Amino acid sequence: MQRFRPYVLPIAIVLGLLLHKWCAIFSFLVPFIIFAILLLTFTAVDLRKLRFSMLDLWLMLFQIVVSTGGYTLITLLGGSHIVAEGLLIGVLCPVASSVAVIACLLGANRETVTTYTIVGNLMVALVAPVVFSLVGDHPELDIVDSMLLMFTKIGSTLALPFFLAVLLQLLLPKANALLARYNALGFYLWAIALLFTLGQTIDYIFLNGEGNWSSIIWLGGLSLLFCVVQFATGRWLGKKYGDVIGGGQLLGQKNTAFGIWMANTFLSPLSSVFLAFYSVFQNVWNAWQLKNKK
Repeated sequence: MQRFRPYVLPIAIVLGLLLHKWCAIFSFLVPFIIFAILLLTFTAVDLRKLRFSMLDLWLMLFQIVVSTGGYTLITLLGGSHIVAEGLLIGVLCPVASSVAVIACLLGANRETVTTYTIVGNLMVALVAPVVFSLVGDHPELDIVDSMLLMFTKIGSTLALPFFLAVLLQLLLPKANALLARYNALGFYLWAIALLFTLGQTIDYIFLNGEGNWSSIIWLGGLSLLFCVVQFATGRWLGKKYGDVIGGGQLLGQKNTAFGIWMANTFLSPLSSVFLAFYSVFQNVWNAWQLKNKK
């Protein structure tokens, strides 16, 4: 199976592009697939070894400062409000819940990746409502309501598998060990989730592109630029703290499905096109990394 692994992501990307209408129909399955991926990931980690580090702090600061700073700069320069919101959500968007699948295949430290998957998502749940209350398009949603929405979304896919894994490790270690033996299946589950989410985002571009092509072109260009910037900056930070691959994936690999939901709920829905493009770019990069992994 391993020799076919480098081709799984390109196949998922191509099928997502060609079958986007059908994939969009099945996108409701993605949270359940992510739940399964995270449960397999958490059972393979000794959760007692998870530690907050300076790398986590720098990654969070980058997301907060660059997202809000980029939004402010574009606004002050008289740029498009939609493009500014796209950049905001594209950088602030939390790390993908399934980041450990790719990062660990590439050689990242599993504990480092798991720690930031948890704290990075919690950071967004706390910070994003404050930011959206200042710049968002839905002032009727106050900070408390926004936080509750965030925690509900994050909790259903992140907190539940985490606490289930804790219980398994404490009370049923044999069952935990059995699940941990099959954590490699997470990669193929993630490819299925990618197929559905990518198809959904491509379908969204087709449905909302007419009459908005100027903004979409800008969002696409910035998406490519910041995909490069975030992976490169993450690798640079990771090198300083002993995990180049982990740093790059944690800052660069985004939970685009969750980010699109945030854009549709709190910002201009068209701003989510930034993350639609980003989903393609980050997965092309991930496929290339897997293909060239030695």
